[in-house]
Amino acid sequence: MLTVVAEARAVIERAKILPKQELKLRRQALIRMSHSSTAIEGNQLNMREVEAIVGRKKIDAPQRDIFEVQNYLNALKYIEQVVEKKQSITKKVLLKIHKLVTDKTLNEESSGHYRNGPIFVVRRRLGFPNEVMYTGPDAKKVPELCAGLIAWIAESEKHDVNPIIVAGIVHQEIAAIHPFNDGNGRTARALATLILYKRGYDFRKLFALEDYYNKNRQEYYKAINIGKTYDERRIDFTSWLEYFSKGFKEEIDDVKKKIMALSAKAGSLSVDSQVFLDKDQMKILDFLDKLGRINVNDVVDILICPKRTAQLHLQKLKKIGIISQIGKGPASAYVLKK
Repeated sequence: MLTVVAEARAVIERAKILPKQELKLRRQALIRMSHSSTAIEGNQLNMREVEAIVGRKKIDAPQRDIFEVQNYLNALKYIEQVVEKKQSITKKVLLKIHKLVTDKTLNEESSGHYRNGPIFVVRRRLGFPNEVMYTGPDAKKVPELCAGLIAWIAESEKHDVNPIIVAGIVHQEIAAIHPFNDGNGRTARALATLILYKRGYDFRKLFALEDYYNKNRQEYYKAINIGKTYDERRIDFTSWLEYFSKGFKEEIDDVKKKIMALSAKAGSLSVDSQVFLDKDQMKILDFLDKLGRINVNDVVDILICPKRTAQLHLQKLKKIGIISQIGKGPASAYVLKK
């Protein structure tokens, strides 16, 4: 399965599709990631409502549900920044991800901080006593366990462990350590995505592995089940990694099909080759899609490049009709052309 994914990665990275089509696919992936990762935890918003939040529109829904989706979007934005700045995965990064996914939904003493008490995963049953499904390790052990996991992440890169295997193990271990009072699942899924992005397995940010988990939650819970307690946990990760790799392969197969269909259409069009943009120009459009509008200084920050280079990129995007300029001179800004 890992070999099939690696082959698909090469095809996806080489394929030429029109920028607007790629932006649309990225936005769809972002919506699916945010919807599915929060839905697994009980969020009631549907895909249409999540799409509205991504588009910065107001919706009539419980505030907590809205916060959870906004928080996950902010966490995904943050992990992109970590990748752009080539930051290592540290305790600070882990706690920041947790703080972002639990903002306004968890008290300040717990959001972005390891738990300081016991933790239990409980199954609630109507008409029956609640059943304790899993007991996490003692809170005093959490900092050391997380430090060990973070150190292992760095070691895995030195030993060239396949990124999918690393992401899968980290996802499982965060679930096992359960380092936080709430938001452990969302943090685990976001951290796994960060590892994939950092190691070049971002697949143009067109995949949403969370979608695979959400399609059959019972299968997800069964696969990630690690036993009754941390000390007696299942340490053979094979069945979980098979599930994780299978899900990744299925999601990437789907991305490959979509992108090849669009690539074939783009190849049949009589289109100027300039329409196909380089990585930096796609990065500008990606940020513009998320922020709504940007200026030259934003591009300098995004690409970490000279102002002149930023201006040239914006002029090209404007010339081929993908963005429009608002205002003139130093106060000018750019938006996606409708």
